[in-house]
This record gives sequence, structure tokens and C-alpha cells, in this order.
Amino acid sequence: MKSYSSASQPVSRRWFLRDCGVGLGKIAAAGLLTDSFTSRLLAAPAGATTARNPLAPRPTHFPGKAKAVIHLFMAGAPSQLDLFDNKPELAKLEGKPLPPSVIMGQRYAFIRPDAAVLGPRFKFAKHGQAGTELSEVLPHLASVVDDICLIRSCKTDQFNHAPAQVFFNTGFSQPGRPSLGSWVTYGLGSTTQNLPAFVVMSTGAGISGGAANWSSGFLPTYFSGVRFRNSGDPILNVSNPQGVDAQLQTETLDLIGNLNRQQLEIIGDPEIETRIRSYEMASRLQTSAPELMDLRQESPATLQLYGCDPNKASFARACLLARRMVERGVRFINIYHEGWDAHSDVVGNLKGNCGATDQASAALIKDLKQRGLLDSTLVVWGGEFGRTPMVESNAALGRSLGRDHHPQAYTMWLAGGGIRPGLNYGATDELGFHIAEKPVHVHDLQATILHCLGVDHERLTYAYQGRDFRLTDVHGHVIHDILS
Repeated sequence: MKSYSSASQPVSRRWFLRDCGVGLGKIAAAGLLTDSFTSRLLAAPAGATTARNPLAPRPTHFPGKAKAVIHLFMAGAPSQLDLFDNKPELAKLEGKPLPPSVIMGQRYAFIRPDAAVLGPRFKFAKHGQAGTELSEVLPHLASVVDDICLIRSCKTDQFNHAPAQVFFNTGFSQPGRPSLGSWVTYGLGSTTQNLPAFVVMSTGAGISGGAANWSSGFLPTYFSGVRFRNSGDPILNVSNPQGVDAQLQTETLDLIGNLNRQQLEIIGDPEIETRIRSYEMASRLQTSAPELMDLRQESPATLQLYGCDPNKASFARACLLARRMVERGVRFINIYHEGWDAHSDVVGNLKGNCGATDQASAALIKDLKQRGLLDSTLVVWGGEFGRTPMVESNAALGRSLGRDHHPQAYTMWLAGGGIRPGLNYGATDELGFHIAEKPVHVHDLQATILHCLGVDHERLTYAYQGRDFRLTDVHGHVIHDILS
């Protein structure tokens, strides 16, 4: 792995002068910065020329247990109080406002601070050797509870969906920064030549943060996530049009590639290299993508384990495809399941979304484990923030018995890839409003995910606009207590 800047790409004199301006001060400053950045490069693997192959595998900072990440992003924010964080005291206070000393001036988008308390809507029971409490709407997760680490003390800085989703994925609340998957592929490279290193799928009804969640930001765009469709061809037009045979396609791609390489030598723009690699990957995908998506290769028992209809788009199908991608060397997989934003009817929302995701999430853990892949695959499950202990009811908006956004405290779980199994980490107060012990900030989660991959979050940097950037910026601490 290495830390480098956009200045380390091949740059022609013409491109350099156009990009930096002709002023001698700018040229001198750019030269000093380039020398500084170059002096901090980590050695690339033998035989790999990163400038020519930016996705070549790179060494880690230290041995990491995880080789791949499957991030199950529950967009919209699941209610931790009805799924993971049982608070009997809320049931006792239902219908009454929380004390002002608890609210501490917190403002909300859709409810008043003195809104009435809404108790847990489902029964909880203890499971596994650790006696982990889970809601009755998570029966499948209960069967693998000793394989996961449940963190009940997560917190974020962002209150609304799009900024919070972008913040979790990029470390910054506004679009323009590289995503977690982009940082991982930039730092570690790819172990597959036939599929993208970073793949994104979605199920549900739209992602508030949009493509900023998997963008490469100011990194070269070949580190961006590649969006796969969840049914049919993974990428549109992956098949040749009528009348174009393999020979014609090869000759056409060779001609375009040669022209692009000539332009790259003249201008030195790294985005031309991105275009070249995109054409090459598209050609390989014509063979690898159909094979990847052909779930007829899976046994009936495996399909039943996930609850997957191979001909129907679903979260279950996406999870099964994610396991197949890990087997084929894909480094980072995002699956977004949207629709957890329960401003009204939190009961119906959770029943529907848990019905769509619980079996497949647990099946992914079981399937990876029985194939010997769980130890080397980090699975992350959770949303962008939590939900309030108070009820949201608004007749004008047609809302009742829902919960508003709550960034102060929420729950996530992790499994495999260097994470300590069967652990309950952190806690909230008796009302589920504030974190009572072992707070875990979003930047801490990001630092820990990178650590599991063998990456030091403080050393994985990229120089842009005169300074070094990193995923966690100047924040974040590895949560060593949850590591195996």
C-alpha cells in the first residue's frame, strides 16, 4: 500500500502548466509539495508499477485479518429501541414527556422536545451464550448472535439522512470526499481482474445520499464503486449488440485503447487512464458478470438458507451475490437496503424491513462461516443514525406512532474479519437517549474497519489541494476492545 497524491501520476509539461498556472511561485510550491509527498511513499509490491496499474494489490501496514468487506447499509435508520436496545423504563413512561434534563435542548425536525414517550413495540428475549437481548422480529439474527459483535453505543454528528449517510461512508457530511470503499481499494488495490474491486447494489426505494456514498471523490475515478443491478444483466449493455462479433469488438477496443494511450502520453490526465481501464473491465465483465449472476450454480439448500428466489430482485439475492463476489476476489461490497425511515407506523416499518433482511443477513454469516470465509470477511450492518424514544404523531402529515431521527445513540453490529464474536459492547442510559458507556463515533467505526483490513487510518492519506486527506480526517480511534 502506498500514500500518494494526484501529482504522482504521469504529468506532461503542458498539463502541469495548465493545471497549476504559470506563476513561478505556484510552480515552486507545487514542486516542494511533490517532493514532500514522494518522500513518504510506501514501497509498492515487487513488479507492480502503481502509476500504470493503480489497482495492483498492495501490502498492508500490518497483518489484517479481513481481506474483504460486505457493508449492509440499512438506509433510513432502523429503530434500535425496537430491535436491539431494550428499555423497559420507556414502557413505564409511555405517554409522558421525557424530563427536560434528559432532552438538554435537543431540537428535532418533526417532533417537539416534549413529545410523549413511546415504549418498545416488540418483545425482547435473550439469546446465545452472552445472553444478548434481541427483538422478536429478528429471529434469524438470534440464531447467529454468538457470531456477531453488537455495539449499542454508536453516535454520529449528522441529523438528516443524506448528510448522515454521506458522513458514514466518506467521513464528511458533504459530497466530494472519497467513500470508504474507494479508500480501501486505493490503499489495498484489487485481487481480481475480472470484476470491479468495489461493487454497489441496492434494494428498496432510493438512497438519500445518492452516488456520493460510493464516489471516489477527489481520488481518481477508477476507485469509485461500480453500481450493479439486482436483476437481469448486472450492467446495462453488457452483451454485444446484434452484428458485433468477438473479433470486431476486440479490434475496436484495441483501436480505442491505442488512441487513448497516445492521448494519455501527451496530456497525462489520469482520467484518461480511468477510461482505458473502464473499457478493459467492461470487456472482461461480458464473461465474468453473467457467470457471477447465474445463481443456478447454487444448491437448493443454499437458496433456501437465504430465502432467495434466483429470478427475483431482493435483499436476499444481493447478499448471496455478495458472498459469490467475495469468493471471486471483490474487495468491498456495499448493499443498501432503503426504507427504514419510520416517521409513522414504526411497527409496520420494522416488520416489513426485518422480513426482507433478517433471514438473508443471518444466512450470510452462516454461509461465510461454513465456507471458511467469515474469518477473512468483515460484515458490517447498520444505518446512519437511530430513532427517538419519543413518539412522532402528526395528523397534518398523516403520521402516527413513529419515531424521529436520533443521532445521539444507536446500534450496529459487525461480524467476522477480526471482530470479537458474541460481544455486547457499549450501553445507553435507561431511556435510550444518551450513551452511558463506551461511546463509538462514526470515525471510530471507520478507523476500526480499516484496521481489520491491516490499514492504519492515520497513514492512509491522499494529497489534494495542498494538504493530506484521510477517511477519518483528524479524528477516529480504533476500538481495540472489539477486536479478536
